Amino acid sequence: MLSVIPVEGIAEVREGDELATLIAEAAAAQDTPLIDGDCVVVTQKIVSKVEGRVVDLDPDDREERERLVESESVRVLRRRGDLIISETRHGFVCANAGVDLSNVNHGRAALLPIDADRSARHIRDALRARHGVGVAVIVSDTFGRPWRLGLTDVAIGVAGIAGVVDLRGTHDALGRELQVTEVAVADELAAAAELVMGKSRSVPAAIIRGVDREWLREGSVRELVRSPADDLFR
Repeated sequence: MLSVIPVEGIAEVREGDELATLIAEAAAAQDTPLIDGDCVVVTQKIVSKVEGRVVDLDPDDREERERLVESESVRVLRRRGDLIISETRHGFVCANAGVDLSNVNHGRAALLPIDADRSARHIRDALRARHGVGVAVIVSDTFGRPWRLGLTDVAIGVAGIAGVVDLRGTHDALGRELQVTEVAVADELAAAAELVMGKSRSVPAAIIRGVDREWLREGSVRELVRSPADDLFR
């Protein structure tokens, strides 16, 4: 059975802070210490802060914001008013290239990590080396979805866990062979973690306990990015 546990008590972070230690100490302080096999979900915002991916931005200067979004994009797909839908260097298609003004000081904007897989690996490796615990790590961010209203968290970086679990060739409950089923487990776990972290609770991390051990392998967010050749809409 899965349990999703918010990690509370993590103070405002600064560039250069060691997230692994902050998460491990906060989890222990609330009597839910990390254990082997846990999956730790960490928000993009806190990762970007410790990695120095926060820049000055006048929120009232539309041209400045557009230049920043374009600098974080490899191409712009759509524009509508202040909204830009673009593709980032990571291959993500999202609003405003992930540039975010929420939960940062006024006049500042958070950018996506340069390589969130690497960020996840660093947290995982530091937890193993410094705290003796073997966990998976997901870096999550909030994305909109085509054709559906509402936002949800998705994985933008993973370490020690599958991005996608391929069930093709296995059989459903009625014995039929599955032909196309690939489950985005990292996205599902990121969304589950967001339910306890929220957008305004100052809870930047969560522990998911009881993850299927078969999912715990080397993974990459690249598993979740559809190639242009297979994309019917770009």
